[in-house]
Amino acid sequence: MSPHKSGFVSILGRPNAGKSTLLNALVGQKVSIVADKPQTTRTQIQGVLTTPEAQIVFIDTPGIHKSDSAINKRMMDAVRASLEERDLFIYLVDATKPFSGGDEKALSILRPDGPPVIVALNKIDALTAKQELLPLLEEYRKRYQFAEYLPISAATGEGLDLLRAEVVKRLPEGPEYFPPDHFTDQPARFLAAELIREKILQVTRQEVPHSVTVVIEKWEELPRLIRIFATILVERAGQKAIVIGSKGSVLKQIGTLARQEMEALFGTSIYLDLHVKVEPAWREKPAYLNTVDWRTMAEDES
Repeated sequence: MSPHKSGFVSILGRPNAGKSTLLNALVGQKVSIVADKPQTTRTQIQGVLTTPEAQIVFIDTPGIHKSDSAINKRMMDAVRASLEERDLFIYLVDATKPFSGGDEKALSILRPDGPPVIVALNKIDALTAKQELLPLLEEYRKRYQFAEYLPISAATGEGLDLLRAEVVKRLPEGPEYFPPDHFTDQPARFLAAELIREKILQVTRQEVPHSVTVVIEKWEELPRLIRIFATILVERAGQKAIVIGSKGSVLKQIGTLARQEMEALFGTSIYLDLHVKVEPAWREKPAYLNTVDWRTMAEDES
């Protein structure tokens, strides 16, 4: 029998490269929220894939970006933390965009003496021909000695079997760190808050995304029902109006979509009560920044 493999693999890359979509696709379950907006992921999100031959703990991270605010600094701290004690990195690239100065700066986070790095060229389903990858491949070859270069599509699944195989090949021998049915480290309360935030990002097309967070105020578990009371924080009155919508229509849509997905995820009926509150400059206030990461959220509750 082949030895059992296990290890920790961080998924790195610039904003909007598709890291959360990739994590969900690799794990086969939704563990990280997805939106077509940069910096959707705000902290480390763990997803666990268990197979007969291996257990891989994937860690989704915020996009590598400039730290120009308190929340951005917190997000980049999460990225740097994801570089520690890892067995392998997947560096995800948006293959539809040419190499830029921002890409070069982002690559500087990788250390030559660090763990192996697989570069995955994502969104190949959006290319008319695979030959379009060649100039991009050459740019990355010149700048870092990657362990492997793989074209993939996190959205369609193309190339993901090969990516999983390459990851397992490079992991050390080891035991299962988690039970076979464990798929994320996030508690249900944080998952619920993130699902609400995802629906806000997907439903509101205006300038709300980076100015919104969700606080679970009350959580009641009954035999056949979970009652969730949540507050959506925004920074300006105009954003509150956008999230609520005409006669509450947008907020109702957000609540319906979030509730339906929670019921599928948690396997029980959900009662969801949503309110919207204006909290100016919450992204600069430590107490509210702790809602970004369930680890600090849990510390506040203890």
